Amino acid sequence: MPELIRNLPTDISEVHVDTKHRDPNFLMSGHHCHTCYELYYVNSGSCRFLVEEHFYDLRAGDLLLIPPMVLHYTRYTFGPCVRTVILFRHEDMTDDTLRCLQASGQMLNETSLFHISPASLDQVNNCLRQMTVEDRISDDYSLFLRKCYLQSLLVLCLRGNDALAAAPEEIQTDDQQVLRAARFINENYMNPITTEDVARAVSFSPNYLSRRFRVAAGVGLHEYIVFVRLHHAAHELVTTSDSITVIALRCGFSNSNYFKDSFKKKYGVTPRSYRNMR
Repeated sequence: MPELIRNLPTDISEVHVDTKHRDPNFLMSGHHCHTCYELYYVNSGSCRFLVEEHFYDLRAGDLLLIPPMVLHYTRYTFGPCVRTVILFRHEDMTDDTLRCLQASGQMLNETSLFHISPASLDQVNNCLRQMTVEDRISDDYSLFLRKCYLQSLLVLCLRGNDALAAAPEEIQTDDQQVLRAARFINENYMNPITTEDVARAVSFSPNYLSRRFRVAAGVGLHEYIVFVRLHHAAHELVTTSDSITVIALRCGFSNSNYFKDSFKKKYGVTPRSYRNMR
């Protein structure tokens, strides 16, 4: 029986660090996003990431920076994995760190993959260990120290990066059809597309594509369509003043009640409450 685990918090008020051992029996409760940044580091083993429509296969020494409100999901299909997740806000970064990131060409609103060079691995791992220790202490100094280690970690990633994020297609070469299907969904979510439409776009039968998509992405094809639509609807709720019904229709939902039920299941609140929280 797979182990179903709740996700990390979607909102934080300070730097949060979490190191866990994962194995193939671990299943996330679904695609999710945070209102903060997420740094995902693979200490050992490997895993597969689906970030919006892109696949990333991460191995020990890889670190993924995920911006706020970007839909993502992790699967541990290759065996045991130890990973460290750091959640932080824009205000947790100093001006000097931001200047370093910008000078290196790193765009904070884009997903970035860092391959840490062997020469920098010890420093990166030590930084992560210290952050984990301070996260557990939680005294008057621990938050300040976690922020200091966060700055060091981000700059070390820039210094020790063997290669900036390669195109996802180059990283994940054996799931090209699934990648095409995910891209088709992200480009057409606002239209009344079905799983049959997606399968036709990649020249597969619906049943075969659904099985292959679930194996690769850890989620069903129809479920992924709904997740993408909800993600865009959530963004529109806080960036426009359009009515909830208009947003639902524009994001591909033909039934406003289904949209509201699906939204509450994913985000834990109604669309109206979500809009009022932001």
